[in-house]
Parts: sequence; C-alpha cells; structure tokens
Amino acid sequence: MKTLLIVWQSMTGGTRQMAEAAAAGARGEDGVRVVVLPAPQAGPDDLLAADGCLFATPENLASMAGLMKDFFDRCYYPALGRIEGRPYAVMVCAGSDGSGAVRQIERICTGWRLKEAMPALIVCTHAQTPEAILAPKVIAEADLARCREAGAALAAGLALGVF
Repeated sequence: MKTLLIVWQSMTGGTRQMAEAAAAGARGEDGVRVVVLPAPQAGPDDLLAADGCLFATPENLASMAGLMKDFFDRCYYPALGRIEGRPYAVMVCAGSDGSGAVRQIERICTGWRLKEAMPALIVCTHAQTPEAILAPKVIAEADLARCREAGAALAAGLALGVF
C-alpha cells in the first residue's frame, strides 16, 4: 500500500476545496492510502511516511501561506536526506498569478531532491480587492475537476510505480 500525503492551508476555503477534490480523485485508486492534513497538523513523521506528496496553498502577497511555510520549516531538516526521489505536486489558489508560491515550494522540493510529478496547478479566483481577497471562496466545478484529475493521476502513478 502506497501513501499519498496531501498537506494544505486555507483561510478562505478555496485551497481546502482544491485539496479535498484532489483527495477524492486519489481515493479512487486501489492500493493508495490518502492522508489529508492541514499544514499546522502535518509534521515530519507524516512526510517521512508518505510515498508521494501534494502541497496545496493559497498565494498570499506573492508567497505561499505562512502556515504552509511553517510546515516546510518544521519538516525540512528532519526530512533532508531521507525522502529523495519521491514524487510531489503543487496546487495554488491565487487571486491573480500564483507563480510566486509555486516557485517557493519548487525550491524547497528541489532541496529535498523530490521529483515533480506534474506541472503545478494554479486556480485563479481573480480576487483583487481587500474585500474579495478576504471573502470565502467557492471554486468552480471545472477547476475542482482539474484538482480531482491531478489527485487521481498522482495516486495512479504511485500505485503503478511510475514515479
């Protein structure tokens, strides 16, 4: 049995919806156990026990969310040298761009020597005003379908030993 760890952070619900959709897609794959944890609850032991990871974060001020960064800060050195070659994927819920958060996570994963399983999936909410940025998000079904497909593809790759 392979384990896919999905670590997410969300203040307004958008990234949570994306992570849950990815988990739903991944759960359709036999032979893969899916563990979904909010970033503050995830730790080095969860990361070390995973055969692959999906990291989901909002982009805040052109960066990953602070609590997602905290997860990486707490896990980086305990996992360094112990998880090389494992596949990972990134999902970002962004108001306009998302690339800053993707770059940050990719740099961390490069340091861990993880393998990118697929290009980052960025969902743009077009939230540009303070009110829109802070408002609860509802991710469109088409974007949730993309998240489900990404979760299913990552789980299938793990199950088949493709990564």
